[in-house]
Amino acid sequence: MSESPTTHSSLPVAWIIGATSGIGHALATRLAPTTQLVVSARSADRLGTTADALAAWAIPMDATQPDTVQQALTQIIATYGRIDYVVLAVGSILLKSAHRTSLDEWHATITQNLHAAFYVTRAVTEKMQRQADGGAILLFSTAAAQIGFANHEAIAAAKAGVEGLARATAASYAARNIRVNVIAPGLVDTTMALPITRNPTALEASRQLHPLGRIGTAADVAHIAEAVLTSTWMTGQVVVVDGGLAGIKK
Repeated sequence: MSESPTTHSSLPVAWIIGATSGIGHALATRLAPTTQLVVSARSADRLGTTADALAAWAIPMDATQPDTVQQALTQIIATYGRIDYVVLAVGSILLKSAHRTSLDEWHATITQNLHAAFYVTRAVTEKMQRQADGGAILLFSTAAAQIGFANHEAIAAAKAGVEGLARATAASYAARNIRVNVIAPGLVDTTMALPITRNPTALEASRQLHPLGRIGTAADVAHIAEAVLTSTWMTGQVVVVDGGLAGIKK
């Protein structure tokens, strides 16, 4: 639903950016029954379908544009008077070694991942610090920021930046009860991963890399993400959900 929703003061307000597919959609589906849910994405058509299915409020938005992030957040605060949970579940995958990565690809990867995370974090912390009970921000990294993977230079650098941003923000705002955490998945079967999953050779190689013998699903990650997001005694953490990829040597 695109119109401003009816408010329910007893339910927390959750804003999921990147809610139309993958982990973001799976997490939005889990949160829909227990929150006042706002969903955002760049595609207005897909966003409308998602919002209708989840009885959520749709606000089309591009997280790489700081002005639109601020405008969307202003709408949410004006409607509900607060924001409790914010999730940025957007990003990209670029699999190229450094010398094969063009400057345009580098800048795009940094913008879609690190810049977007900063724009959202900057806007949200400014609002949340005025709330007596704070709130929670959840960002997404990748297992490739934890260990060295060939041909992951740009995305590993961008997501490592996201992890550093989260840790520093958690330290800056802990006294205001603003919790900031990160989920770092392994390879998950989502639209973003299609360049890998639709290639049988690459898919099998990825399965073999994960000690549990398969790549993840959006549901595998979403229930962990929900627990991290709603925890009231957890901040500054990077939670790896990757089928054993970063923690077990094969």
